[in-house]
Amino acid sequence: MSDSPPQLIIPVAGVRPDQLRDTFSDARAEGRVHDAIDIPAPLGTPVVAAADGTILKLFQSDRGGTTIYQLSTDSRFIFYYAHLDRYAEGLAEGHFAKQGEIIAYVGDTGNAGAGNYHLHFSVALASDPKKYWQGVNINPYPLLHK
Repeated sequence: MSDSPPQLIIPVAGVRPDQLRDTFSDARAEGRVHDAIDIPAPLGTPVVAAADGTILKLFQSDRGGTTIYQLSTDSRFIFYYAHLDRYAEGLAEGHFAKQGEIIAYVGDTGNAGAGNYHLHFSVALASDPKKYWQGVNINPYPLLHK
C-alpha cells in the first residue's frame, strides 16, 4: 500500500506543469496553512477530474464556495476541488468521473475574492471515506509538477 495517489493529471484544462506554483505551505487567515495548491485560470475554464473516482459530495461552503469531493478508485484518497463557478451539466453525487472528464468550471466562489479566479485543489489520505472532509493532506504540487 502506497501513501501516494494514482497518477494524477492537472485538473484545469490547458494548464502546463511549468505554470504551477507550490502554495501548499502558504499561510492563510486564522493561523491556517493552505494544505492545497491554487491553479489560476480564467473564469469558466474547464475543471477536469484529476483521476478516476466517484463524486462523493457536491457542497456549498463559506470558505470553498462551490466544491466537489471525489474519492479515488481504491477509496484511499479524497480529491477536493473548490472556488468553482459551477458544476458540469448533470454532475451528481455518486457519478463515477473518468480522469480528464469535465466536472466543473473555474470560478471565484467562497473566500477566493472577487475576480481571483482559480481552482483550489487538495489531496488527502482518507482516514475514513465516509468522513470525506477529514484526512491527512498531501502536497499535490509534486504529484502534478512532473
